[in-house]
Amino acid sequence: MIPPPGKRIREKQDGEGNDMIERETIRREIPNCLTDTGNLGLPGLRKGKVRDSYDMGDRLLIVTTDRQSAFDRVLAAVPFKGQVLNTVSAWWFENTRHIVPNHVISIPHPNATLARKVEIFPVEFIVRGYLTGSTDTSAWTLYSKGERNICGNALPDGMRKNQKFHRPIITPTTKSDAHDESITPHGIVETGLMSREDWDRASDIAFRLFRHGTEVAAENGLILVDTKYEMGKDREGNIVLADEIHTPDSSRYWLSEGYEQRFRQGLDPDNIDKEFLRLWFRAHCDPYNDPVLPDAPEELVVELSSRYIRLFEMITGREFKPLTGNLQESLREAVGRIV
Repeated sequence: MIPPPGKRIREKQDGEGNDMIERETIRREIPNCLTDTGNLGLPGLRKGKVRDSYDMGDRLLIVTTDRQSAFDRVLAAVPFKGQVLNTVSAWWFENTRHIVPNHVISIPHPNATLARKVEIFPVEFIVRGYLTGSTDTSAWTLYSKGERNICGNALPDGMRKNQKFHRPIITPTTKSDAHDESITPHGIVETGLMSREDWDRASDIAFRLFRHGTEVAAENGLILVDTKYEMGKDREGNIVLADEIHTPDSSRYWLSEGYEQRFRQGLDPDNIDKEFLRLWFRAHCDPYNDPVLPDAPEELVVELSSRYIRLFEMITGREFKPLTGNLQESLREAVGRIV
């Protein structure tokens, strides 16, 4: 169970059915962002770009912070982001159990997941439904430079940015703390990263998850553009879904209304993910090579938080009720109850 949340940050607009985000509340919580969890007093801390994990024997405590990453770097801290990622993942994990088992044991805190250990495949399963992206390794960037075979997927000439693929493709990458590298399914098997049987099973699961995610998104006015999955094996040899699923960090979402018209006009779709923050950094620096990056403007941080919350509510149909104030203290209390 997700614990009872704290103070509401949404109110109904008079005479309208849509919710209005109280941006002042988001702005006030910027100093309270959870960016570091090193004071939990637990062993086996491993810090990722966004998540901190603690080794608890046969279990892992995974804490999703408010750190915002892109270009393999941390760009900012975003209020409520960690809570959105963790709770929307919990929702998706629960709603995909009919496709694949997952690692979740419980959700002791809005920012934390207690999970069983699995042996993670050293591969990320990236499924794409559209030809798009802005990073150096994105499908559109590669395609626009003339590449027509992307991770073993032969693409036809004449495609346009943001065009839907005839059917989704999978573009796997090797997992790395520094920079993930694209690889083909043949390369994965040839180098021994996965067996052919495991690759076939896991890639089939990835396509089934994406198909389900696409259907749920469409029912809620969204397009699930692309996403990544991480999987591994439990002690019995079963493939298990881990990490996160269909979050605005691991996925790209567009608003379905207006997509066709904007595509015909050569305009980018209305997005509801972190792509606009990526574009801001690309316009103001070299995010891959500059040793120091500029601070993200406060309004962009508030806007990103607002988008994360909106996406949570559109997907789950639930009102987002986050915890506010000292998240480290509430996290320590929650951890104390499970250690």
